[in-house]
Amino acid sequence: MNDREPFDLSNAVTRRQWLLRLGEMVALAGVSGVVPESLLLNAQTELAALPPGLYSPSPDDLVHALRVHNMLVPPPGSETDYALPPSSPFQPQFFTEKEFKIVTRFVEVILGKVDSDALSQTARWIDLWFQSSGTVKLAAQHLDPLHRTLAVGYFGEDAVRELETADSAAVAREGLSALHKLSLEKYQTGFLDLGPMEQDQLVRGTAASEPDSALKRFFHLIRDQAIRGYYTTAAGLKELDYKGNAYYASCPGCDSLHGTSSHSANE
Repeated sequence: MNDREPFDLSNAVTRRQWLLRLGEMVALAGVSGVVPESLLLNAQTELAALPPGLYSPSPDDLVHALRVHNMLVPPPGSETDYALPPSSPFQPQFFTEKEFKIVTRFVEVILGKVDSDALSQTARWIDLWFQSSGTVKLAAQHLDPLHRTLAVGYFGEDAVRELETADSAAVAREGLSALHKLSLEKYQTGFLDLGPMEQDQLVRGTAASEPDSALKRFFHLIRDQAIRGYYTTAAGLKELDYKGNAYYASCPGCDSLHGTSSHSANE
């Protein structure tokens, strides 16, 4: 017989309860990668009272653990990692500095009046997309035959073939060159030297250019990636009324378009 006192089940924390409680802090810190300052301030007076050890995952205990190791985010390589904003000024990886300014203005005309941070993030996304397009193309060309068959079944043959053959870098270079040529022909100066109204007219004019022309291909590619990039920014998600990446203390239920809960309607 074991002489130890029986384990007090009233104080036990089940695995499900542990995960649910941990989820509170994961949700609060997960988007920005930083523990909210309000939680840090509230926990300050209690940190000294917590000796090193294993605790239930309450917000205060998690703040304590992070404070002990002088960390506000999980270490790189952990199962959960957060992207931190760069500390140095942004440097485009695909476009030159001048080309990046042209693309940013091009995107601004396409999207209209949007939040400046969202515009900057969208332009950076486009630069990253073009920079990685060559690697994506190479990977698509070397898919395992069974993986390719699965991709075709899910996305369609045209979409997979596009990944295997499209030369996005060439479309960008040819499009920028064509845009510069058009600007010289119409206004006798480069795109960045034009006024906002002339830039707006020039960008909108590319949408009406000849089918399969360098300008038309460039416009469609930038437009598609601008839409994709913008609607993954905070401003774009808010505009879509996106409800993901949120933590609920209890299930909010499913309301109909008329504001009536489906549960209450059946009761």
